Amino acid sequence: MEVPQALEALRDRAALVRESLQKSQTITESMVSILGSFDHRLSALETAMRPTQAEAKILREPHEDLESYLEAIDQLRSNIQFFTNHKSFKSSDGILNHANNLLAKALSKLEDEFRKLLANYSKPVEPDRLFDGLPNSLRPSATSPGRQGELGSKNHSENQKNLEIAVFTPPTLIPPRVLPLLHDLAQQMVQAGHQQQLFRIYRDTRASVLEQSLWKLGVERLSKDDVQKMQWEVLEAKIANWIHYMRIAVKLLFAGEKKICDQILDGIDSLRDQCFAEVTANSVAVLLSFGEAIAKSKRSPEKLFVLLDMYDIMRELQSEIEFLFGSKSCIEMRESAQSLTKRLAQTAQETFVDFEEAVEKDATKTAVLDGTVHPLTSYVINYVKFLFDYQSTLKQLFQEFDDGAVDADVQLTTVTTRIMQALQTNLDGKSKQYKDPALTQLFLMNNIHYIVRSVRRSEATDLLGDDWVQIHRRIVQQHANQYKRISWAKILQCLTIQGASPSGGGGGLLGGDTGSGVSRAMVKDRYKTFNVQFEDLHMRQSQWNVPDSELRESLRLAVAEVLLPAYRSFIKRFGHVLLCFWPSLLLFVLIHVLHLI
Repeated sequence: MEVPQALEALRDRAALVRESLQKSQTITESMVSILGSFDHRLSALETAMRPTQAEAKILREPHEDLESYLEAIDQLRSNIQFFTNHKSFKSSDGILNHANNLLAKALSKLEDEFRKLLANYSKPVEPDRLFDGLPNSLRPSATSPGRQGELGSKNHSENQKNLEIAVFTPPTLIPPRVLPLLHDLAQQMVQAGHQQQLFRIYRDTRASVLEQSLWKLGVERLSKDDVQKMQWEVLEAKIANWIHYMRIAVKLLFAGEKKICDQILDGIDSLRDQCFAEVTANSVAVLLSFGEAIAKSKRSPEKLFVLLDMYDIMRELQSEIEFLFGSKSCIEMRESAQSLTKRLAQTAQETFVDFEEAVEKDATKTAVLDGTVHPLTSYVINYVKFLFDYQSTLKQLFQEFDDGAVDADVQLTTVTTRIMQALQTNLDGKSKQYKDPALTQLFLMNNIHYIVRSVRRSEATDLLGDDWVQIHRRIVQQHANQYKRISWAKILQCLTIQGASPSGGGGGLLGGDTGSGVSRAMVKDRYKTFNVQFEDLHMRQSQWNVPDSELRESLRLAVAEVLLPAYRSFIKRFGHVLLCFWPSLLLFVLIHVLHLI
């Protein structure tokens, strides 16, 4: 009995010990919890004390230590967040008001700092700095400091190829060390909900500087009326400058603006695109408005090449414009550039058609008294030569409207052929102004020969083909033959006496018959008529001109081949009647023939 009782007593004690241990564990856990909470409250209390620490930094100016200033603002924001979440603390409302007021002051200072920093490092780019970013071939020459240099070749097509490999280096618009500071300031302003203030400061500062840079370069706003009033030489120079300004603006200034905008407003996509659009909007409008004014101005043949140059620069810059102004915010500028490109193409094509009509209908009264090459001929041929320098541009132009339906080479051949035909039609009309039919033929011979020779020496021969050249060479020969027939037919008749037999024996020098069945009086009369007509012809045709030396020589030889044998035969038969030494007369005739035309 004693043993069971002892076991029962032992069991009761064990239970008591176990209960005591459990209570001790609970107390321990409670203490740990209380101590943890106390530690948390101490941490919170420490946090609550930080506004005083941040305030000292924030009351200073940001530029003294911008990085530390930004850290203090982050700390202040954390404090505000803490007290917002723990409003049970005594005086939390007062602390929050104080912290928010302090943050407002800090953000105001940051806004001022952003404005000052951006303004201080935003200066107009001097033209010389812009020129340094151009390839050597496009920089102003030493002889004409105000104008852009020419590319290595004067050939337009070669210039375009050189531009494809040219390197452009945008200027540093803001020092790289300043960009991170501006970026951090911008981020703080956005975080505080001051996007519009940031937008206005950035837009107003950078837009003004960009416009000043272009103004220093020489860009000016000109209306359609301004363009219409300008002398062609002045306007041509302004167009040439505009082409360079467009290249500098897009490849250097706008590219530079895009770069710093992307860096300063990195991570703020919507505001970044809007800022870049607004910064560049007015500058783009000024540049494109000049192009529009030219495209809408009165058409004239001399404008075709500058229109093609303008069309070229817009196509050259097309990919860069689409990249720089690719966002939704820039859609208006992108579409304006595309519209100008199409407008220039349309005006150039219309000017091309006008030129063909103008050539055919040219009614200038410019008299070419000596039958030489007419100014219209040299003008049109030079025009066509220039066109072939632009043949790649012209082909692109044709495709702009035909969508590649007709082969561009075929179109260029057709247009060139029509211009040549229009010129010939006009020359035929001008040739009828001459009263002397021989001069008519000489005029046509000179002009068509000039056309053929020019075509053979240019790229036009590849399009027009050898058949065209050969056909027109035969036309030149036909006019030469007509000139020869009309000029010399009557004179040659004087050296031909119908019914005269070959010279032989017969009557003496003083007799009435020449011994050839022809009276002396007839021989002398014929010879006298020959001299009169020859002198008259010499007097007229010595004033005429065959400017091409090879053509002139061949024409002289052709005349000599007809005239001299007839003259030699006449003298051989009747020289004894004329009492003269015929070789000397033959030499006289030859000299006169060689000095004609």
